[in-house]
Amino acid sequence: MTNNPAKTETRKPPSVSFIGGEHGGKLSIGMEGDCKRLIEATGNTATFSALVGQAALLGAYTKATDADATNAVLGFVDAMEPRDPAEALLLAQMAAIHQHTFQMARRLNHCDNIRQQDAAERALNKLARTFSAQMETLKRYRHGGKQVVRVERVTVESGGQAIVGEVSHGGRVDAKT
Repeated sequence: MTNNPAKTETRKPPSVSFIGGEHGGKLSIGMEGDCKRLIEATGNTATFSALVGQAALLGAYTKATDADATNAVLGFVDAMEPRDPAEALLLAQMAAIHQHTFQMARRLNHCDNIRQQDAAERALNKLARTFSAQMETLKRYRHGGKQVVRVERVTVESGGQAIVGEVSHGGRVDAKT
């Protein structure tokens, strides 16, 4: 990911504007900004268009479609600089989960009874855990699933031995041969 402020200021991130779509009408989506990164990451314009359409239908609290909510999803995916279609789609899912996590947090703040509170709390908890799992998945995907174990301190007692480096075991040796 690039953290160059000058690069961010000169590039206009992708955004949408909606025309129509209210009360079951046809929704037209207008695109603005630099969409090149997302089109390249998704692999083709068809997948990019599907991602934008799905983000548009995500809507927001009490709204079937919401350009601001859609732009938040696109902005998140764009800012995370996906490298391939799998990352782009996972990041879009993460943005949707994040958006719904905040909707559940809002709902939890406005509960009228214990039953509503319990339902909102369970949903919020599941969404937050899902986002954490998605972050771990993204991290493993980006780093090839390699795990690094770092040993901070090794104590070797008198007469003991320590091995530093990679250790591999061959197959079992038959003692009879």
